[in-house]
Amino acid sequence: MSYHDHHSCVEDSLADLEILDLLTAPDLPSAGDLKKKHAYKRRDADLDPLLLAAAASYGHVTRNHYTHDFFPAVGDPRAEGAYDWTKWQPGAQGATQERKTRLKYESRQAPRSQRLKQAGLQDKENEQTRTAGSPLQRTDNLPLPSPKSSSSFSHAHPPSTANPLLASSSTELDVKCMARTRVPTPHGPIFLHLYHNNRDNKEHLAIVVDPAQLQEDTAPLAPSIRSRTLDAVWSETETEMDRITRGAYVGRLSKDSQKPSPPPPTQHADASISDSIPSPLIRIHSECFTGETIGSMRCDCGEQLDEAIRQIAQPITIPSPTDPTRTVTIPGRGAVIYLRQEGRGIGLLSKIRAYNLQDLGHDTVTANLMLGHKADERGYGIAAAILRDLGLGADESEGVCLLTNNPDKLQALEKEGIRIVERVPMVPRSWQRRQHNKLGADLVGVHVHDEDERERGATMIGAGEVYGEDLDKYLRTKVLRMGHMLPLLSDAPDS
Repeated sequence: MSYHDHHSCVEDSLADLEILDLLTAPDLPSAGDLKKKHAYKRRDADLDPLLLAAAASYGHVTRNHYTHDFFPAVGDPRAEGAYDWTKWQPGAQGATQERKTRLKYESRQAPRSQRLKQAGLQDKENEQTRTAGSPLQRTDNLPLPSPKSSSSFSHAHPPSTANPLLASSSTELDVKCMARTRVPTPHGPIFLHLYHNNRDNKEHLAIVVDPAQLQEDTAPLAPSIRSRTLDAVWSETETEMDRITRGAYVGRLSKDSQKPSPPPPTQHADASISDSIPSPLIRIHSECFTGETIGSMRCDCGEQLDEAIRQIAQPITIPSPTDPTRTVTIPGRGAVIYLRQEGRGIGLLSKIRAYNLQDLGHDTVTANLMLGHKADERGYGIAAAILRDLGLGADESEGVCLLTNNPDKLQALEKEGIRIVERVPMVPRSWQRRQHNKLGADLVGVHVHDEDERERGATMIGAGEVYGEDLDKYLRTKVLRMGHMLPLLSDAPDS
């Protein structure tokens, strides 16, 4: 190698070292250094066309090729990705140099949970926030249990406030009948009423048995059971068809009979007008999908619903208003208030989990407690408000006979101001038949259905009987642990 070639290689190596020192130096070069005749050569000048050609040939250039940013201003070598230091000019000492705005990409697609939260929405089940939990942990779509010591099975969460239209528990409860229609059933016609309220989002129902309202040619001897909020005038612009469509009509609705009901009087009719007529029979029934729809024999809820409608629909014999020595028969009258509080208020999800715990050997009360609930979380304030709207049990109306074995339900309704004149027990049909076989046909208070009655009925069970080991265990638990007023059967075999 000649002397000149060797000297040229040494100069290039020294130039590379000088550039390396420049790039790694703590301070940037001054303007005077950059203006020298033999300034540092840009070592990347020959590479720029190659980089551009490679990027163009790639076909799909994204922001990731440029360090997640557009090319920053070349006048600011301190910016990320700057590539031309020769154009940098130092500013005055202490002066703040204004930098150009850096352009960045920002995703407009936030995570779904964050977008729902920003929109004021929540992932819901039964109108409340749902969170994942362990199999034995309560979920937020269920009512909160009473405060208790923490355990592995109970974790309290604050109630959801997703619906601001609902009133708090301190606000006066208000119910309104939104619709009413006639429904034929195996026990005769009933009027189904659908209610809304300001306490929850559920659509509670009233099954009114009062077929005398369909007899337009004769005046009823007993007061009609009608909803005051349904018959009320909702707006000044409502038409007769509006009232008829929602069910505010009298008589039987047909092509030839379309008579809107008049607005209700200021107060219900005085109960003294019908002293000779027995008080209407009512039942407060809580929804039970398993017992009513698929015929579960873990409980007697489906049987109780059918039995309640059957008993309410039974004809009533009263003294004749014109001749006291004679009697007349009037259709049965009463109502079943159907509350949407599945599983004694814990919801269908926890109810199904409780069934699995029962299969492990726990009873229905212990299973609820293991899931972090009370033994019974139902409330009856809405039921009492519906009864008052129907003119049943309020101070200014007639009292009611209540079909129930539950002393807590009886006390709760009385606390709400419902006047109960009699409690009517509900003995399961299988227990009735077993008691009849043991104690004879003269047993007081036991009604054994004949074959014709057993062929018809409402719900999946219909007029049949619920029976089995699961049912007996369930009923015994309600008697022994919840205080239900029901005589226990002896363990002796049937005779």
